[in-house]
Amino acid sequence: MLYGIAAATASFLLAALLAGLLRAPALRLALVDRRRRRPVPLLGGAAVVLVTGLVAWAGEWTGVVPLGPATGRLLTAAVAVGALGLAADVWRLRRRWVVAGSAVAAACVVPYGVTGPVAGGLAVVWIVLVAAAFQGLDHADGVAGTVGVVTAFGVAACAAAEVMDALAVLLSVLAAALTGFLLHNWHPARVALGACGSLFAGFLLAGAAVFTRAGHDPGAGAGVLFALTAVAGADAALVLVSRRLAGRPLLRGGPDHLAHRLRRLGLTPQGAVAVLGTASFAGVLVGVLVHTGWAGRVAVLWVAGGAVVAVAALSRVRVYGPARRARAVSSGAAAVPCVASTQGAPQRSIFPVRQTRGAEKPQVSAPLRVRNG
Repeated sequence: MLYGIAAATASFLLAALLAGLLRAPALRLALVDRRRRRPVPLLGGAAVVLVTGLVAWAGEWTGVVPLGPATGRLLTAAVAVGALGLAADVWRLRRRWVVAGSAVAAACVVPYGVTGPVAGGLAVVWIVLVAAAFQGLDHADGVAGTVGVVTAFGVAACAAAEVMDALAVLLSVLAAALTGFLLHNWHPARVALGACGSLFAGFLLAGAAVFTRAGHDPGAGAGVLFALTAVAGADAALVLVSRRLAGRPLLRGGPDHLAHRLRRLGLTPQGAVAVLGTASFAGVLVGVLVHTGWAGRVAVLWVAGGAVVAVAALSRVRVYGPARRARAVSSGAAAVPCVASTQGAPQRSIFPVRQTRGAEKPQVSAPLRVRNG
């Protein structure tokens, strides 16, 4: 207990310090994200990965809180996914390579002996989807960090209920590191998680949730896993559905996430984060209560219904501008008249011309010709 408190405190302080120190190198290397024409450095996630790994492995090295084979494998895989995300931040790797690497890492940590091959395969897919959804949450100041902290505390409570002390300590260390990172990520953000930190946090949280539900009823387990990550799932579903209906590429970024739409409704950046954090807390609370047996599995349906209502309501908020009209370019047209014809009906001109009044003497007596382009 005392080590857990000390580890969380050290993680909070080290993450806050390291995130601030990595800001200048990120700006110097141009590793930035543009948010409202404001460059935000992307190495905050590297600070979270380094601090979480170092503090957790310090407990393993000292023997105070041994990670154990399964938890150590999960942390190693999460760090590898974080390194893959850092490569994506630096070299702009294609998304399919990131997804493939995350799938390989997830396949190496799922406990197939407890889940079985079919449920284990579904768990691999779910871990990859949650990691990608958390990467999508890093689109606005404070959103990914806040949702990550709430989710980490919830999954840690589930791990503690299963007497998985090492996993509970690891998740508390992650929550503390994300809290220290939030000191720099609150609006206006001075540093962001990037693909490195968001993939690491999403992968570690999803893998830990699978560990806590391994061996339980698969139906109730799926409901608990959904409730623990309801906000990330709702954000991903909203983005995919809205882009599909608008005819936009599914993988092209845009201001169409949950926080963007809440901002369109008039909320401040801090208010949008508070709303999403509250929604995440509600879903995580239901997941923890169902996992511990304090609530029936029917409670998960309330979370699912709330997510569906939120996605349906926010999908009606306009976030895409009008489609740009394609310009028809006729070859060989060197000049276009810009004044109305004096014979017959007036022709529509390309460039607007101020109409002269009756008593006003025209300033140009000859037809005006303007060169195209």
